[in-house]
Amino acid sequence: FTCACMHAGTNFAQFLPKFGHKTVKMAKTTAPTSSGEPNSYVKLCQEFSVGGFSAVPVKLRPGCKACHLLYFKPHQVREKDDTRPAERTLFVLNVPPYCTQDAVQRLFSRCGKVQAVHFCERPGGQIHAEDQSTFFPTTQDIRTFKVAYVVFEKPSALKKAAGLKLSEPFVLSAADKPIVTGMRKWCQKYTQDRPDVTELQSELDGFMAEYDKRKKEELEREKARGEEPDEEGWITVTRHGRTPGAPRTEAMEKKALKREKKKRSRRELMNFYTFQIRESKREHIAQLRKKFEEDKEKIATMKANRRFRPY
Repeated sequence: FTCACMHAGTNFAQFLPKFGHKTVKMAKTTAPTSSGEPNSYVKLCQEFSVGGFSAVPVKLRPGCKACHLLYFKPHQVREKDDTRPAERTLFVLNVPPYCTQDAVQRLFSRCGKVQAVHFCERPGGQIHAEDQSTFFPTTQDIRTFKVAYVVFEKPSALKKAAGLKLSEPFVLSAADKPIVTGMRKWCQKYTQDRPDVTELQSELDGFMAEYDKRKKEELEREKARGEEPDEEGWITVTRHGRTPGAPRTEAMEKKALKREKKKRSRRELMNFYTFQIRESKREHIAQLRKKFEEDKEKIATMKANRRFRPY
């Protein structure tokens, strides 16, 4: 889209979304007439400023003639977020699907040390924790255009990044960490979905060992808590084993009584014997008389509170 506008010599600011409530006017810029002029993209980005956003040109590989523009500005939010502190976070738009966190980190590390890079499908999206498992990921990669949050270690790096200007387009794919695309990417994905049995077994054994260790620590804490008296001198006695006892709280006691009452009602045969029928009729008549007396009192109260209103 950007290349089409630039080849036509169009002011592509009119196609950009209007961020915020202010409309920022931008002077018409003559774009490069050939896709083989990356310096023209650099010059265009140096003059670019719309709604507080700046632009930086990037390309996938050194031999690529087409460039892609990333728009960025300091992150501004009303609510406090520990994962995206406003004084140290850079908000980046128009991140292509093939762009990796390492590429974004290398791009903005020239402004200062980057603490973390988070990808989201949309602005303000949820940031998921990094997967601890190699073979059982809990999050999926974003396959569409996305937004990035670059968190620096110091606020001074954010100020420097807000005014970042490049002399040439930044190459996303590095020699040590190349970005795999096309058929090679799908072949790599196919290979990763079929892991080595030895490595998989090793990860499973490590997970179970960590789980057993965590359960053992919880059991020891419960035993230590049960041996220590509380403020009033009482000691809580708990049962350990495969079926530990339920905590003796008021809510649990009510639930147990309700469950016992329901179980008892299932065992009894209602209105089976003659005396049961006689008692149920007597209780029903008593309830009707009680309801009749309550209604009489209610009517008397309404009559006493009634006032004469001629109009």
